[in-house]
Amino acid sequence: MDRSVYILDANVFIEAARHYYAFDLGTKFWDILLQHANEGTIESIDRVLKQDLDKGKDELTRWANAAFIHAFRSTDEKDVIESYVRVITWVRGHPQYTDAAKAEFANEPDGWLVAYAAAKGCVVVTHEVLRPDVRTRVPIPNVCEPFNVRYVDTFAMLRELGARLS
Repeated sequence: MDRSVYILDANVFIEAARHYYAFDLGTKFWDILLQHANEGTIESIDRVLKQDLDKGKDELTRWANAAFIHAFRSTDEKDVIESYVRVITWVRGHPQYTDAAKAEFANEPDGWLVAYAAAKGCVVVTHEVLRPDVRTRVPIPNVCEPFNVRYVDTFAMLRELGARLS
């Protein structure tokens, strides 16, 4: 059976650690992430780790840099860089977004996440939702759609993987 590879946005880790799957309450969630990372079906990118997760200097930062470090993929590969150029060109040329929103998107890992997913055929996992009306930020799903990148939230990913938290 051909299984999807899920590429996780920073908000998946951060929201889980701070809220519903805190490390002291939801250990099974983190075990599931590690199990699927070891199987090659869950990943993230180097820029999510360095630009987002490392900022916290907390239990999530320690976990990511120890247990999950092998699942952060490099964005320095030729196909990913070429995909990123297409993504950023699309965002910059889109009249819907303000210049500030475009600049913010270019400086965050989000564009690299979409580019990686497009280049490698991954499914983006994010808490962001499609917002065709928003002007002041560039939501990940708004960029996934024109590049035919599938996106789901954490709970859809867990269901699709057949994961059980009990």
